[in-house]
Amino acid sequence: MNTSALTIIVVIQVVTALTIIGLVLMQHGKGADMGAAFGSGASGSLFGATGSSNFLSKMTGVAAGVFFATTLALAYFGSVRTASTTSVTDTMTTAPAAAVPGAAVPPTAPVAPAPATPVGQSGQIPK
Repeated sequence: MNTSALTIIVVIQVVTALTIIGLVLMQHGKGADMGAAFGSGASGSLFGATGSSNFLSKMTGVAAGVFFATTLALAYFGSVRTASTTSVTDTMTTAPAAAVPGAAVPPTAPVAPAPATPVGQSGQIPK
């Protein structure tokens, strides 16, 4: 899948998430009906006293469905592997280590074998 289609899905996901946040914040709680009876202004809203709750809850459900669908699409496209999977280390080239200017390179000397230790008559190493 190309990156432009994936970008479009991510943009839809973010816009849908912000829409859900806005719709949930606009909805009234369970105690808002009692406040509307005493003139809190909910009865004079655009959708009427009870129309806004039905409209907003339906729109929240639609937005949640779109959010769920885009989440599944992103999960699917994120799990699909391409046929040629390569590792980063496969594409790296090994370069020789850079020498520090002015530093002397020590010569490599053969390692001398350890001297044999004398063993006493009793088989113990003398101190």
